[in-house]
Amino acid sequence: MIVKDEIIEEFLRERFDDNFEIIQEETSTGLAPDIREMAFQQVLYYWRKLSQIAMKVTETEVRLNLPCQRTPQGREFGIEGVVDIVREEDQTVMYDIKTHEVEYAQAHKDDYARQLNIYAHIWQILREQELDQTAVITTALPRTLQEAIVNEDDERIQREMSEWDPVIDIPFDPSQVEEAIEEFGEVVDRIEDGEYSPVLLSKLKARTAEGQLTFAQRVCRNCDARYSCRSYRAFAKSESGGSDFSFERYYSEKLADWEEAVRLYNRLNTLADNEGEF
Repeated sequence: MIVKDEIIEEFLRERFDDNFEIIQEETSTGLAPDIREMAFQQVLYYWRKLSQIAMKVTETEVRLNLPCQRTPQGREFGIEGVVDIVREEDQTVMYDIKTHEVEYAQAHKDDYARQLNIYAHIWQILREQELDQTAVITTALPRTLQEAIVNEDDERIQREMSEWDPVIDIPFDPSQVEEAIEEFGEVVDRIEDGEYSPVLLSKLKARTAEGQLTFAQRVCRNCDARYSCRSYRAFAKSESGGSDFSFERYYSEKLADWEEAVRLYNRLNTLADNEGEF
């Protein structure tokens, strides 16, 4: 089994390097070797924690589609999602992969439930296949585990790995499906009508738990339109202390090392989704 694990981890390294080279060619940007290594550690420890589930996956990147829906204003739209399916004996489980922290996902279970309820509806009603459980898998490593890895503290790494539970059960509630579809329709109408009001600065600063990323760090820094958002400009100014705010620094923000690594990891995941493998 040790040999097998070594072979798999060597394969992960090869695929990581291949995908990283593709990203470099696409974006003409690179990363310092230590940041690149941090991103690989994210992949590696994610595999070590969830290999038992990964080995049981019977269908990967399953695309679910709910077409011909109508918004409140009568616009037609469709809902599409990608999930992984595990069938074991007489049990079928649907997993949705999220690049979030466990604490964030736990605090926003209702948001995930609305999405997974629609996916489960598509699977059970439209595909006419039984489903016993739905769950979210969060891929972000806990900050405490990240610190242990950086410090090469093997004892602490083992302790943090044992305490880390990235799988969050989301009960399927058919009664929420109609409401969730209506909410999606309302969002489509707002987009089509050009309603892009920024969220409040207080939300951008909000953290799920001590030491976790803010909304601005988790969401806004992945948004290409953030520099034209007044809430994000206010966030950037408040983070700099206000008096020494520098637009040069603002437009060339330097993320913390693990933020940079997570961003690369997320980008690699997107690339893997498009290619169908990682």
